[in-house]
Amino acid sequence: MKKRKGVKIFGILVLILIIILVAILGGTYWFIQDKLSKLQRIDLKEEELNITSEVEAALGGYRNIAIFGIDSREDSYEKGNRSDCIIIASLNNKTKEVKLVSVYRDTYVQIEGHGLDKITHAYSYGSAPLAISTLNTNLDLNIKEFVTVNFDAVKEIIDSIDGISMPITEEEVSHIPGIAQAGTYHLTGEQALAYARIRHAAGGDYKRTERMRDVLIAVVDKVKTFDISRLNQLVDTILPRVYTNITASDVFSMLPSIPSFKMKESIGWPYETKGITMDRWYGIPVTLETNVERLHKEVFENNNYIPSETIKDISNRIVTKTGYAQ
Repeated sequence: MKKRKGVKIFGILVLILIIILVAILGGTYWFIQDKLSKLQRIDLKEEELNITSEVEAALGGYRNIAIFGIDSREDSYEKGNRSDCIIIASLNNKTKEVKLVSVYRDTYVQIEGHGLDKITHAYSYGSAPLAISTLNTNLDLNIKEFVTVNFDAVKEIIDSIDGISMPITEEEVSHIPGIAQAGTYHLTGEQALAYARIRHAAGGDYKRTERMRDVLIAVVDKVKTFDISRLNQLVDTILPRVYTNITASDVFSMLPSIPSFKMKESIGWPYETKGITMDRWYGIPVTLETNVERLHKEVFENNNYIPSETIKDISNRIVTKTGYAQ
């Protein structure tokens, strides 16, 4: 089943637009340092992230950053929270192109210490380090940096900009508090979050990524109209709700490149999947090996990419467990 989605989800607002907003608000290093000091930061041990020397060499021209939206409604970003939204922001250091890869939460992959499982559970089992390691292991990636936000933060941000307008279909009405019939409504943060997270409707998780995109586009369009004072308030609202290992100096070093960033196509991954119910429902990459090969061809422009032996082994074990070879 082929699923290719244009996905612009919350993480890109956090990662790039916040940098732009801070840059607009003030050009001095000390001003930016003060703003970014509000971030919740941790340091990661690179040896725990499962980046092989072969992958490091193959992807040396790309900066890949993991963006997680977790299902916590409190400012707790440690293990125990599933990553309901997983985005890889891939920055081409040479061309300054930014591509977004949305990894579907139910994708069946290998999680170190836990066997084959849904990728959304990796964050729950071991927080950001294990979630990043899982992405690197199953997609042949070199991710070293991450940004995590929770859904309560999304609600607060939308409320802080006085809500957004969205068209609601008849099928979506029952999932949104305070909405009784189809139409276009000015949604509060709670309503917009409920809308973005609808899963039990036509299109399932794949349609949900489109709703998330629509919510973020509405947020970005509204933010574009704000004056400096309002932008300053918004930055002060968002940054304390962000959990990351990206330092203020890293952000500062990216500022000169911001005007040259070019948003390219965004994709949903895996490209080819089949659903299966075992102990629960899973999205099976068909196959993991071919999906990884295509990822490196389309996102990293490596037409001759050969997946690692680790990928081949995991792929074969998934085929053996599910019977989905094609």
